[in-house]
Amino acid sequence: MEYKYETHMHTSEGSACSDSTAAEMADKYKAEGYTGIFVTDHFFNGNTAVPRELPWKERIERYCSGYEHALKRGKEIGLDVFFGFEYGNGQADFLTYGLDGEWLYEHPEILDMTVPEYIRLAKAYGGMVIHAHPFREEEYIHSFTLCPRYEDGVEIINASNRLTEFNDRARAYAEWYSLPVTGGSDSHNTTGRFYPGGIVTDFKITCPEDYIAAVKERKILRILDRNRDTD
Repeated sequence: MEYKYETHMHTSEGSACSDSTAAEMADKYKAEGYTGIFVTDHFFNGNTAVPRELPWKERIERYCSGYEHALKRGKEIGLDVFFGFEYGNGQADFLTYGLDGEWLYEHPEILDMTVPEYIRLAKAYGGMVIHAHPFREEEYIHSFTLCPRYEDGVEIINASNRLTEFNDRARAYAEWYSLPVTGGSDSHNTTGRFYPGGIVTDFKITCPEDYIAAVKERKILRILDRNRDTD
């Protein structure tokens, strides 16, 4: 048996750059044959859809609503849904798994941390931090932040990257530092910006910890690519 998982996607509830709801995204991934998805909306230091003037607790509740709506819909249609988030500093984005909304609520200080400080804290609580699309070039990215001695792995295939060379650079970076690798679609809606991506495993992921182990132990069967599948 093979199982297909999305590890990087956005909903309109949590990400200002998305225009499809969590339920709509869940329906789309189910139709595309995915076993499960990780909802990884932009956190408050990224392109969040959550008003920044709200009290912290309400901000976290609003932020987690994308995951919660996808989870509810997933239970109705038979799609596994897991929580993640995309933490950024304007120069890099880091996908974090294994932590939850309660952890975010308890750690408002992460918005004031340097990237190494954030990664160390997340990992101290059992989180896994993956460098998303590390060499993407867009007008909103002014420089690169690389943390090979801190991050747990690299997203070497991002299906939404405008140029394949961005992925090629990410692969070379991971190989240079012998970092574990993974991939995701980074999809933001169900139509124009939906690019099937993610990973394939030969076992079913039942919790974020299963995915963390698959990455760290290099047990991902394939990384999905619009141009070619990657072992």
